[in-house]
Amino acid sequence: MAEVQLAAEPVALRRQQLLRLSGEGWARVLDAPWDAIARQCLALWAARGLPLVVTRQPVPAADTLATGLPAPARFRRLRLAVAVAPRHVMSLDEFPAAEAIARLLPRSSVAAWRALTGALAGAGCAPRVYGGYGWQALTRLAYVHADSDIDLLLPVESSVRADAVARVLATAAWTGPRLDGELLFPDGAAVAWREWLAHREGRSARVLVKRLHGVALEAPGARLA
Repeated sequence: MAEVQLAAEPVALRRQQLLRLSGEGWARVLDAPWDAIARQCLALWAARGLPLVVTRQPVPAADTLATGLPAPARFRRLRLAVAVAPRHVMSLDEFPAAEAIARLLPRSSVAAWRALTGALAGAGCAPRVYGGYGWQALTRLAYVHADSDIDLLLPVESSVRADAVARVLATAAWTGPRLDGELLFPDGAAVAWREWLAHREGRSARVLVKRLHGVALEAPGARLA
C-alpha cells in the first residue's frame, strides 16, 4: 500500500490526554454553578485528585482549556464539560495501558486479551484504554456495563504501522466486548481504526480525522495533521 504522508508538526496538547488540577484549580471549578449531582461528582474528583480529560478545543486560546469528565454510574453517567485555566494544570497524564483492564474482564477472556495486546505490541503499538473500561481502571469506580465497548487509543508512528495495527484488530480471535478506538498519529491526528481499514481497503473515499481544534472528512492522500 502507498504510504500516507503525515505531518510531523508536534502539538503541545492533544485529545484524550489526562490532566490533573492544582487545589486552586479545583476550588475554581467548584465555584461554578453546578447542579447537585454534578457538584458531588466534581467534589469527589477534587478530593481524590482524579484527572479530567482533554477534549476538542473550540478555538486556539491561551486563557482556558476545554476538558471533560464522563461521570460514573453513581453520578448518573453525566457528561460534564469543565473549562480550566492553564495555570491550574499541575501535570499531564495518560489513560491506563491495555494490560490494566485485564482484571475487569471475565476470567475466560484474559488470555485472549493478553494475546491481543501482545500482537499489537508486535505491530509496534503500545495501546491504552479510554472510555468506560479506561475510566474504571483509573478510578476504580463503576463505569463498565453489559454493553460497554473497549475503546483503544492506538499510537502509531506512520500509516504503515496503522495498517498493521488495524489488521491485528480486524483478524483477532477475540470474542469479548467490541473493540473500538482510534489510531493516534504523532501530530495528534486520530482516525477510528475501522474507518482507516475501510479507507485503506478501498471501501471508503474519506475518513473522519479528529484533531485538537476540529474534525474534518479527508480524502485519500489528504494531509492528516
